[in-house]
Amino acid sequence: MIGRLWRVAVGIFLALPLIVVAGVSINEKQNLSFPPKGFSLGWYAQIFTDDGWRAALINSLWLAAASAVLAVSIALPLSWFLWRRVAPWARLVQMLGLAPFVLPPVITALGFLSFWATTGLYGHQWTAAISHGIFFTTLPLVTLTLGFSSIDRSLTEAASTMGADDRQVFRTVVLPLIVPYLISGFAFVFVLSLNEYIVAYMTVGFVMETLPIKIFNALRYGYTPTMASVSLLFVAVAAVIFALVALFGNLPRLLGAPGEERH
Repeated sequence: MIGRLWRVAVGIFLALPLIVVAGVSINEKQNLSFPPKGFSLGWYAQIFTDDGWRAALINSLWLAAASAVLAVSIALPLSWFLWRRVAPWARLVQMLGLAPFVLPPVITALGFLSFWATTGLYGHQWTAAISHGIFFTTLPLVTLTLGFSSIDRSLTEAASTMGADDRQVFRTVVLPLIVPYLISGFAFVFVLSLNEYIVAYMTVGFVMETLPIKIFNALRYGYTPTMASVSLLFVAVAAVIFALVALFGNLPRLLGAPGEERH
């Protein structure tokens, strides 16, 4: 009983900031009052009706989708290679894939800034997508590695015995088994890229405003409840995506917990 009450108390404590932000986002007037004074959903509508906020939303969605596609495109052949080449030196390849995410984000962002500035490509929108894709490659690399480790190698050996080449084995046997891990890796990158600020700011500066950059820039001119509305939007998108991953996949397994694969 005490343990249950403790968990409830911790859950309420963790939810308090979100409750305050939610209350602030529905204030009728432009202030930081909590409990909210009046009720208005106009600040949520402003995300889609205001040209600046709408452009930032589109930029964030484009950047998140592009970086997720790139991260998965890098992680898939890398994890496939690591699964097929069971050797100590192959772990070095995996470490290279994990390196960008292991370093502090500021260090990684400064590295990207130096690289793009040196090549003369600083400020292009696609450099942010490439930077995010490389930075978040670790996430689909981990999920896909778990997916490959759950495959019974006798299935691929049987397919090879029946005359299938490597491409056919991958397309007909391996790929269908790792699709949930592929989608989960994409989802994780999409959510984190949507919320990421430092790398995006360092690579595109003021050329392209994403929602996090827009919030930071807007704070210079004063607070509006639209910022709280955007924060709640981030939370809602993340909750929906992770709920779908948990519903259609094996979320504990994707997070590294041991156990049998669910089919």
